[in-house]
Amino acid sequence: MLIDYIGVREINGSLIVLDDVENASFEEVVDIRLEDGTMRQGRIVQMEGSRVVIQVFEGTRGISLDNTRTRLKGHPMELALSPEILGRVFDGAGRPIDGLGDIYPVTRANINGTPINPVSRVYPKNYINTGISTIDTLMTLIRGQKLPIFSGSGMKHNELAVQIARQAKISDEGDGKFCIVFAAMGAKNDVAEYFRRSFDESGVLQKVVMFLNLSNDPIIERILTPRCALTAAEYLAFEQGMHVLVIMTDITSYAEALREFSSSKGEIPGRKGFPGYLYSDLASLYERAGMVRGKKGSVTQIPILTMPNDDVTHPVPDLTGYITEGQIVLDRSLDSAGVYPPVSVLPSLSRLMKDGIGEGYTRADHPALSNQLFASYAKVMDARSLASVIGEEELSPTDKKYMEFGKLFEQRFVSQGANENRSIGESLDLGWQLLSTLPREELDRVDDKLLDQYYKPASEEKGA
Repeated sequence: MLIDYIGVREINGSLIVLDDVENASFEEVVDIRLEDGTMRQGRIVQMEGSRVVIQVFEGTRGISLDNTRTRLKGHPMELALSPEILGRVFDGAGRPIDGLGDIYPVTRANINGTPINPVSRVYPKNYINTGISTIDTLMTLIRGQKLPIFSGSGMKHNELAVQIARQAKISDEGDGKFCIVFAAMGAKNDVAEYFRRSFDESGVLQKVVMFLNLSNDPIIERILTPRCALTAAEYLAFEQGMHVLVIMTDITSYAEALREFSSSKGEIPGRKGFPGYLYSDLASLYERAGMVRGKKGSVTQIPILTMPNDDVTHPVPDLTGYITEGQIVLDRSLDSAGVYPPVSVLPSLSRLMKDGIGEGYTRADHPALSNQLFASYAKVMDARSLASVIGEEELSPTDKKYMEFGKLFEQRFVSQGANENRSIGESLDLGWQLLSTLPREELDRVDDKLLDQYYKPASEEKGA
């Protein structure tokens, strides 16, 4: 039996309070009919006996205390799903905004997802090729991994997100089994249009599902956006057998929306005003990545977050670092020097790459080359620190070699064009070319067999 509850007890920000509500469920969706006949949606976010607190997605402006009609739908918020969602653009709540009509659902799924039983998880091993040398060689993205990008305000993380979405591919199966789910939260109109135009012009839009929550959309919708995106990804991965890369930007905007929502509920704030459950809330998103035994597909996540004041100890990057399996850190000094993508190599890592690179995956020399590039670049930083004290002219010949290697490494390896798509072989060969500018005895992370095969100093190349 459908019951309409007439009137509202209280209105507070984006929340309305109803009394004497029977048989309600947490997260249940409600329809709200205003005095003028317009409809809005909401969901139950708090229950105290027969009193319920409802979060209104479109905001509470125009809602009357007396004549508003509220109807419980009897189910949580669900997303309409079918294979035709590929190539479509949705708003933050999963409604089509590309003018191509509604989705005719094959099924509907709860956007909150269902937890993956840890016993049924498969350990991630195969890698995803992004075409970006620093990521593919030094912090390899493994299928089923969650690998965030830590950026700062005004840096080129949007361009990097678009390049990864445009170039990413898997090595052992056809492109038909690979797709992207792209979720933008709190994006400005010009940024959202940049995302849409970039995918359209590069011809990859047909393998991308986009969810766009704009900065002028209701802030509460921002909380739904990543959940809708991950629900679509899980359907494509575990029902359609596809390998799905989920790119979510900007997680900081999501966390700030969560803080505002928490404040309007009157909850006691934690660090920097964020709710005390921020860790578990972020985990409920990040832990939806993975591979499941008996299913062909996989869900891989690249969450992008901007660190306020470039502070890595801010609650959002801090908690994200605990949950995810590594991070890619963007460096403001490299960005200012015109290096793109401005990936800061030393603080970046991928904790799962050790099992997804090497013979049978990328190339046999990949693990040793990666270790040597990290070690050599760390010595570059030491040499630069010393040069800032005593001057570059006073450095030893070996330190001067490292200074030269550092410049070449940033100009040729870290830096690459926004449309430059390097294969893993090209990236590894480039790494060996740069290491060959250093004395052979300095390459102490590589065995002699590999050095005999790949180490070619400039004098040998000229002689050849």
